[in-house]
Amino acid sequence: MEGRASLSHRLGLGIILLFQITIIPIIGFSLTYLIKIDRENFGISIRTELFQWIIISGLTYGIICLVLALTIGGFRPSPVVERGGWIPTLGLSKRRYDPELIDRAKMAAYSSPYGKMSRLVSNQIKDDQSELFAVHGGLQLLAVPSQVLLISIPILVMEGIPQDLIRKDSAFELGMLGYIVGLWISFRIQPIISSQFIGFAAMFRKILWRITKISWILPVIILWACARIILRFSLESLGIEISQWHDVQLEGVILNLVAPEAKIPETAIIDFLVAISVLPMAAFTTISVLGGSNGLSPWMKSKEENLENLSQNKLPEPKSQEDDYTHNELQVHNDEKNEFTSSEYDHNSDDDDDDGRMIDIPFNLFG
Repeated sequence: MEGRASLSHRLGLGIILLFQITIIPIIGFSLTYLIKIDRENFGISIRTELFQWIIISGLTYGIICLVLALTIGGFRPSPVVERGGWIPTLGLSKRRYDPELIDRAKMAAYSSPYGKMSRLVSNQIKDDQSELFAVHGGLQLLAVPSQVLLISIPILVMEGIPQDLIRKDSAFELGMLGYIVGLWISFRIQPIISSQFIGFAAMFRKILWRITKISWILPVIILWACARIILRFSLESLGIEISQWHDVQLEGVILNLVAPEAKIPETAIIDFLVAISVLPMAAFTTISVLGGSNGLSPWMKSKEENLENLSQNKLPEPKSQEDDYTHNELQVHNDEKNEFTSSEYDHNSDDDDDDGRMIDIPFNLFG
């Protein structure tokens, strides 16, 4: 494998991915609910009753978003592909190492959003491995428009479809279906957008880092806060009732099993929508950068790159016109020399034959 980044860079990306699916939602929930400001008495208090909900909901949403990023993004590492896919790898099929399944897995991994983004990252850091974090930051910036659109898709679906066309109390499920479709499309459009603007985004991210010393986690937290404000304002302005959606929250079911007396905020559904809109794209970007920095298998590389390498290794170097002219002159000179040598050799051969015949003639023929 070529283009493998250093171990420290890959460990740094792994830590960033872990923070994105665990620490960021916990920090976002804590900043929203944990601190209570009493404006009348000018005091600040900590809502300790929400500790359990913050931890459980943060981890639950992080796991959900990671699963969405892996499945919809088409994540297939090389060991899985070489075994024929996820089903044989997990032991759900006996056709492990089947050549047909391996070929299908390679084609699926090559054409998946994960494969396209990994090739993009590998080509971008081929000459300079130190640009890895700048490329990651640039891809995170390019994912912001898709994240904003994913926030608005459930609202547009729930409010755009007339109520007489859908069943009662099923607007949320329909909005989630529209979100899944939008996420699937976003993952497939993102490599196209990134391939056009990755250089500019990486340069902008590098300049932003040098000027403001902004961390790698803070941009996602800022996006989280802005998305939550916009989403809550949109729901209130549209008059959407969110109290009926509390029954579909997964962390509420887990929280009732672990701590039945724990309290859940009334606007927790807003944080759920923000989490599934911001975190999957951020996690998908980090996973793709991590895959591209880990080195690509030969079958994962682009066909143009393989043809270029083949032509460089097999075909002879092109000759200039001067070399061709010198070669032609040398060939003509060699031909003339060979012709002269051949004629001289023939003349000498005739003399030698004549002398030989005179010596061989017996003398008694003339006596």
